[in-house]
Amino acid sequence: MTTALDCDLATLTMRELATRLGVSHSALYRWVPDRDGLLDLISQVMVERILPPDTPTPETWRAWLARLAWAMHDEFLAVPGYAAYVARPHRHNPDSFGRLRERVVAAFIAAGAEPPEAEQSWYVFGLGVTQWLGTAETDLDLGTTRPRFDLFLDTVLRGLPARMPVEHPHPGTTD
Repeated sequence: MTTALDCDLATLTMRELATRLGVSHSALYRWVPDRDGLLDLISQVMVERILPPDTPTPETWRAWLARLAWAMHDEFLAVPGYAAYVARPHRHNPDSFGRLRERVVAAFIAAGAEPPEAEQSWYVFGLGVTQWLGTAETDLDLGTTRPRFDLFLDTVLRGLPARMPVEHPHPGTTD
C-alpha cells in the first residue's frame, strides 16, 4: 500500500504499480481485482489515518470534527490525486466511508441534532471538506490562490449541525 500512496493516484495505472512493486501485472490482480479495488484499499488506509480515536461528546463534538477535518486536510493532500479522487462523484468504499459517516453522524447527534439533521449535517460537512480539498489540490497544480482552510472550516462548523429551515416558498412559485 505504501508504494501506491507514493504515486500520483490521478494517473496511476495497475501496470505502473506492478512495475514499481517488481511483480507481474497479472500477479497484482491476485491481490486486488482492479483499479477501483486498489482505490478502495487506499481509502481504508486513509480513513484509519484520519479518524480520531476518541468518541465525540456534547462537550467535544466541534473540536472532534475540527481534528477530523484537519486530519483529512493533511492526509488527503499528502497523497497526490487522492483529494481530487474523493471529491469527484464515484462509489465510495462502503466499509471505510461508512465508518467515517457513522462517526461524523454520531458527532452531530452528540451536538444535540436529531438523526435526520445529523445525516444532513454529515452531507454538508463531508461534501464541504472533500470538495474544498479536491479544489485545493487542483489549485495547487494551477498555482492559483485558494481560500484558507482554517477560515473555511470555522465557517462550516459554526453553521452545523444543520437545523430544519423555516418554511419558505420555493422561488418562482406562487402561494
